[in-house]
Amino acid sequence: MRESYDVVVVGGGAAGLSAGLALARARRAVLVVDAGSPRNAAAGHVHNYLGREASPPADLLAAGRAEVAGYGGEVVSGTVTSASARDGGGFAVKLADGSAVDARRLLVATGLIDDLPDVPGLHERWGRDVLHCPYCHGWEVRGQALGILGTGPFAVQQAQMFRQWSADVTLFLHSAPPPTEEELEQLAARGITLVEGEVVSVEVRDDRISGVRLRSGEVVPREAVVVAPRFTARADVLATLGLEPIPMTMAGHVFGTYIAAHPTGATAVPGVWVAGNVTDLRATVITAASAGLTVAAALNADLIAEDIRYAVAAHRRAGSELADTFWNDFYERRDRVWSGNPNAVLVREVAELTPGKALDLGCAEGADAIWLAQRGWQVTGVDIAQIALERAAEHAAAAGVTDRIDWQRHDLGLSFPAGNFDLVSAHFLHSYLDLPRDEILRAAAAAVAPGGVLLVVGHAGPPSYDPSPEIDVHLPTPQEVLDALALPAEEWELQRSDEHEHHMTGPDGQPATRINNTLRIQRRSEPSSAMSS
Repeated sequence: MRESYDVVVVGGGAAGLSAGLALARARRAVLVVDAGSPRNAAAGHVHNYLGREASPPADLLAAGRAEVAGYGGEVVSGTVTSASARDGGGFAVKLADGSAVDARRLLVATGLIDDLPDVPGLHERWGRDVLHCPYCHGWEVRGQALGILGTGPFAVQQAQMFRQWSADVTLFLHSAPPPTEEELEQLAARGITLVEGEVVSVEVRDDRISGVRLRSGEVVPREAVVVAPRFTARADVLATLGLEPIPMTMAGHVFGTYIAAHPTGATAVPGVWVAGNVTDLRATVITAASAGLTVAAALNADLIAEDIRYAVAAHRRAGSELADTFWNDFYERRDRVWSGNPNAVLVREVAELTPGKALDLGCAEGADAIWLAQRGWQVTGVDIAQIALERAAEHAAAAGVTDRIDWQRHDLGLSFPAGNFDLVSAHFLHSYLDLPRDEILRAAAAAVAPGGVLLVVGHAGPPSYDPSPEIDVHLPTPQEVLDALALPAEEWELQRSDEHEHHMTGPDGQPATRINNTLRIQRRSEPSSAMSS
């Protein structure tokens, strides 16, 4: 075995092998651990499996193992004793032989245990001439003398069901409740004999059932006996993850336990999936195989989503390293980049606000943050360039507001300052490099406290001295920003959305202009019915 897998499948029956096959074909590293105790081991043949009708169960499983292996999957004999979640995701899976593997996902397909009524002789004949499913075994006992062992409220229905396969059906009431008047009439109408009294054993002659013995000593000749097992989910490994079986009831009668799951097979524990009889007590072999495929497809989609998240994170880390280099180089080549004056739009929009806590995103060399601090704001200034932050700290010290500004380095595509703010300001948050601007601004909006203001100022076009810049950077309109934010109208008030001409000096000292835009929105202290404009 390898040390780690995309998926470890616990259980090598129809559901587990079907899932293993689909996952191997999806090029996943998959390990199927088979304890070698399939539910249908006692049965001679599998029925109602299209294309494999009457195949011996062992032959079907052997073919499945070979198919999984043929696509690079691994199947080993063993018992999984426990599984535990690992820090950072995935599971540590331990086997009875002391070996252990890691898995990104865990699929449990361990089936169920048929708990038979406590009548001597039943267990020894189980799967041969002690039966429970008419669709699995009805044809094989057609026309024979059948005995139905009543142990619950559905005994009459079970007898009526098997009457389809034989005209000689006897219902032994045993521990079942007495039939109603209507049920008695139905039994009589179809010629089903009702026998009262407790069954004490099954009689066997020449390795075949010959009759059913009552406590009275009477033996009623029968050739096969039908029982209603209690179906108990085989879920010990799931218990180590905090998943316990829950009872399955019908008409107030508990006829089994199962592991609750979404139709896709996902359980309440993230990363843990189930398929087959462990979650579906009614599943036949072909149904379990189908469920294995269905769950495998959903599980693989879940892994693909995680693969995408990992790839995006790696891409962003690479982009962050590039952005860090780019912006530090940008500042390092210049002694001073900005004028030292605050942005005019900030002064216009914030002058009348009551000072509180402010967040300046992309603070550069600190002019806006210092201006805010001088007016009584407690400011968090954020930038990716360490050089810019060091210069900003020097300017703040010179202005005497060091104690009012917290300078923080963030690549806003990867991390965001903690806390809520009365003002969040983002001026000219554009970049020649990849920048998840919409995502950053959504985080900015989320950081605005009730009654606080989000102020987003951006360029609407290139400067007049360079009308056709070589580098193409999308410059969104205020409406595009507002649409991307997708803010609940009842929680926000739109206070400004416009464009304005900014007068500036070009690189050669020439007068120049540039069109900028402003979006100002305020989070309401109390929700309202609509966003005003």
